[in-house]
Amino acid sequence: MFDSYKREINYLRISITDRCNLRCQYCMPEEGIKTLRHEDILNFDEIVDFVKVAVSLGVRKVRLTGGEPLVRRGVVDLVRMIAGVKGIDDLSMTTNGVLLANFAQPLREAGLHRLNVSLDTLNAEKYKEITRGGNINDVLNGLKVAREVGFSPIKLNCVIEKSSNDSHAIAVKEYAQLNGFEVRFIPRMELDKGTFGIVEGGDGGNCAICNRIRLTANGQVMPCLFSEMGFSVRELGALEAILKTISAKPECGTLNAKGDFYNIGG
Repeated sequence: MFDSYKREINYLRISITDRCNLRCQYCMPEEGIKTLRHEDILNFDEIVDFVKVAVSLGVRKVRLTGGEPLVRRGVVDLVRMIAGVKGIDDLSMTTNGVLLANFAQPLREAGLHRLNVSLDTLNAEKYKEITRGGNINDVLNGLKVAREVGFSPIKLNCVIEKSSNDSHAIAVKEYAQLNGFEVRFIPRMELDKGTFGIVEGGDGGNCAICNRIRLTANGQVMPCLFSEMGFSVRELGALEAILKTISAKPECGTLNAKGDFYNIGG
């Protein structure tokens, strides 16, 4: 499946919840958010049915995001259901890692292939400041358990303000090298200003080779994080929503003044 710019679209990111157990400064307001109503969030059968259609059209890579996906009740069951869809070569999840110590083993057994874990600093106080109350030891313990149960590769997502040469980023890189993890440095993004850059250690942010579409927790299929376009699965059905999304995929991201990271997924 190709878009109008001859980019092969084979990657689906699914935000399974808008809820999160942290309040990171660059993602969510300190006071929290007005969360989606339960009935507005896609149920597991709707998500899996969508995945099946996407795979039939050429999607081979699926990533679960949030919010924080591990706060979605029954997430292990959802992973098992998606892992059972034939044709998926890569099933992964982006998590803040706070709950990972308890979930790593069941996620692995359910069929999850890979993990990306958010870690912007190794300084406990700085981490608490960035996340507005998070305990870095929860994340480090989760990473340890994930490695022990066999997840590989484990990638660390490190958001940087200016450069990957700042002290916090360097410390994360050294930690990754010491523990056999990979690290991706992500320039801080602002949806409403159209601020984004190419990820160091990955291909995110490079519009020329973008191969992804997104499904939000409430069933909007989006062609780009930095776009306000969305097509409702419940109104159009999965096939038409995907085809319209591919057709509408822009050459390059612009800005998104309507959405937020916590309800689209990073």
